[in-house]
Amino acid sequence: MTDSRDDAENGPPIARRVMLSTLAAGAAGLVAAPYLQGGWEKALGAVSQNDPSGLTGLLPDPSGFRYFSVAGSVPPKDRTNYRLTIDGLVDRPATYTLDALRALPQARVVGDVECTDGWRVPDTPFEGVPLSRLLDAGGVRPEARAVRFTCFDGVYSESLTLAQARRSDVLVALRMQDRPLSHPQGGPVRLYVAPMYFYKSAKWLSGISVTDKVVPGYWEEYGYDVDGWLDGADRSV
Repeated sequence: MTDSRDDAENGPPIARRVMLSTLAAGAAGLVAAPYLQGGWEKALGAVSQNDPSGLTGLLPDPSGFRYFSVAGSVPPKDRTNYRLTIDGLVDRPATYTLDALRALPQARVVGDVECTDGWRVPDTPFEGVPLSRLLDAGGVRPEARAVRFTCFDGVYSESLTLAQARRSDVLVALRMQDRPLSHPQGGPVRLYVAPMYFYKSAKWLSGISVTDKVVPGYWEEYGYDVDGWLDGADRSV
């Protein structure tokens, strides 16, 4: 009697070669996956910066995120030319370089990233400077009621009430998913407002201005909710 196990192991040479080739290809794919994913993310991010239509936001990305800009091409900034200004109703206006922000005490917030388009990336870690720390350093005046954010794309803006801005889960973020923020992700510095939809977390942050009232942001001018709370979020301030 022929051992069926031996037949399978000693099967036709062509079949064995196909099987071994398939296994080898699978192993190579596992090894190359991080590099392919990184290349795809970079390529998709670069194309999206020149796509004001937002159609690239429909393309799949391995990380689950979608990259979108309302300004078309946005030149990147780095430690040599990035600046964040704090002004408005503060006693001590200031300008921070990227190195200066990195030197400040950092906090870590893990939250869900959710877009009004329907995509969601759960349990995403962000690290950066608590916005409340920068506001305290500036010396917020008694008449202040809100904070307005502007971006170096020259177009986008957002706002929070002063109470919202002082929450511990609102960051001037420098890192996401344990890596420095890339340009397509809104780096080198972006806002992260954990309990609100992601449109509130302005990318390419360059200005923080304390105001006497909430100034509707870019998407609020098109009918989006000024507060933008996620369903089930803790709204206590």
